[in-house]
Amino acid sequence: MACDTWRANERQTLTERKEEIKRVIDLVAQEIVKGRVKPKVGAQGAITFEGLDAVTDRRGVTDACVYRRIMSTGSAMAKQQLARAEQLAGRRVDAKALAGGHHSHDGGKTWHTH
Repeated sequence: MACDTWRANERQTLTERKEEIKRVIDLVAQEIVKGRVKPKVGAQGAITFEGLDAVTDRRGVTDACVYRRIMSTGSAMAKQQLARAEQLAGRRVDAKALAGGHHSHDGGKTWHTH
C-alpha cells in the first residue's frame, strides 16, 4: 500500500507501520458504522471521509487506503455504508480516480490531484 511509505519516525519498521495502518483503518470503519464519519463519492469517482480528522489522527493514511482496506477486509456494516455513499452520489468509486490521486481535504467540498 502507498500508506506503507509514510513513517512517523525513521525507526518505525514496516511491520509496525502496517499495524498502525490497521489500527487507524479499523477505527475509521467503526466510526463509519456509528455515523460519525461519512464516506462521500466525488463527481470523478474518488472517495473521501467527512469527519475523519475530527475522530482520529490519520497518521498518513489516505482516504484511498482506507477505502481499499475496508473493501478488502472490513465489516459488512462498513461496506454497506460505502455502498450507500455510492448510491447517494449516483456513481461508484472509480479505481482509476483513486490511482490518479483524486482526493479532498475538506470532506468533499472540493476535489483535486495535487
